Amino acid sequence: MIKDNQRMLNRAHVLIDAIIIVLTYLFAYYLRFFSPLTKIPFLKPTKGLSFREYSFWLIVLVPLYLIVYYYMKLYNPSRNKRKLGELYHVLTANLLGIAIFGFILYMAGEGHVARLLLGYFTAFNIIFSAAARMLLASILRYARKRGRNLKHVILVGYSRAAEAYIDRIFANPQWGYYIHGILDDSMEVGTVYKKVNVIGRLDDLEDRLNKMDLDEIAITLSINEYSRLEKIVSVCEKSGVHTKFVPDYYNIIPTRPYTEDLYGLPVINIRNVPLSNTANRLIKRVVDIVGALTALIIFAIPMIVVAILILLTSGRPVIFSQIRVGRHNKPFKMYKFRSMTLQTDKDEKKAWTTNNDPRVTRIGRFIRRTSIDELPQLFNVLKGDMSLVGPRPERPQFVEMFKEEVPRYMIKHQVSPGLTGWAQINGYRGDTSIRKRIDHDLYYIENWSLGLDFKILFLTIFKGFINKNAY
Repeated sequence: MIKDNQRMLNRAHVLIDAIIIVLTYLFAYYLRFFSPLTKIPFLKPTKGLSFREYSFWLIVLVPLYLIVYYYMKLYNPSRNKRKLGELYHVLTANLLGIAIFGFILYMAGEGHVARLLLGYFTAFNIIFSAAARMLLASILRYARKRGRNLKHVILVGYSRAAEAYIDRIFANPQWGYYIHGILDDSMEVGTVYKKVNVIGRLDDLEDRLNKMDLDEIAITLSINEYSRLEKIVSVCEKSGVHTKFVPDYYNIIPTRPYTEDLYGLPVINIRNVPLSNTANRLIKRVVDIVGALTALIIFAIPMIVVAILILLTSGRPVIFSQIRVGRHNKPFKMYKFRSMTLQTDKDEKKAWTTNNDPRVTRIGRFIRRTSIDELPQLFNVLKGDMSLVGPRPERPQFVEMFKEEVPRYMIKHQVSPGLTGWAQINGYRGDTSIRKRIDHDLYYIENWSLGLDFKILFLTIFKGFINKNAY
């Protein structure tokens, strides 16, 4: 059912991508040699390859890009992918594809292919590939919300894990999951959680699998029933239905567990922090320095303008420093453009800024909303107090409060705080849920990669600057 649909969808994806690659390549050829743009003096084409010779390279270009798309996971099931995340993967796949194609041309000694044509091709292929994916994803989401192309699931065991699983499925109807019910021994048949019923006992599993046409089984046993896990897995595997295990202790293990193999014995590490590796920290530090210097050059004029406006409207100081807690719980001075009236240290430590806070200046309200007030933190990045990407640092008094109230809060201090982060691009900035923010910070800490950092920086352009929770 779903497997057949997914197979057809993947084939459609490949066919659409191949057509887009051919059409954008031909369109790039037209723009380079026959469009009105060629009348512009510096865009006037020189004598090069014939159309037949350009067409020949499609034999290399199309399969190359499809292979790159495959290895960049653009053909993986996308029920729970974020739109901007998909755009990021399309962008990186295309940049990698054109880099490999350029290398092939170089190795082949083909120096007559117009570079501007390749630039046109890359730009339009990114645009149309992304648009096609967004359109197809929108159609599928629309269909799933109306009960089409659903993935039929049954849960085995009622537990905190089962409730968490149901919560996420119901919060994201576009994923297209339909939960038929829960099998459990500890709850009465007919017990309901968010419209999902307990429909039988654990011993009914084999009979249910024979009678129901399911796409997936989610084992969500309570931790005190794990003695039955081996038998249940055996029944599920005998049915041939795809089976997932959602541990009832999900709140104490990482989202991407780091496992070791001790001669066939799998060992799950409770916390995996890739940035505890010296090589990873060194790479990240190099990227931070290059990125911060580049950003300072780009934003130099806006920063000077903001500094002058602050000076003219509310006087000195222009830069405001505040003690925050960084890596290994060490305090440091974090810099910001001053956006509030001057106040004593005692008053400043009382609470967060609130909506319509009278302490915020006129220019301050604008620079807080647009996150311009954060730009001086680029100097913190250069000093090594902060990174471009990481959990946002908090003030000492709130750290002392949250470490007692929020589980796993202090884990965020195992890495350097950031100018932007995974929580921030997902909307958890300012006066938002601390628990949700920590969940996102932990996801970042446990799943860090240089690619994830670049993804967050890319998404910050769209989601990170305008902050509706910055008062």
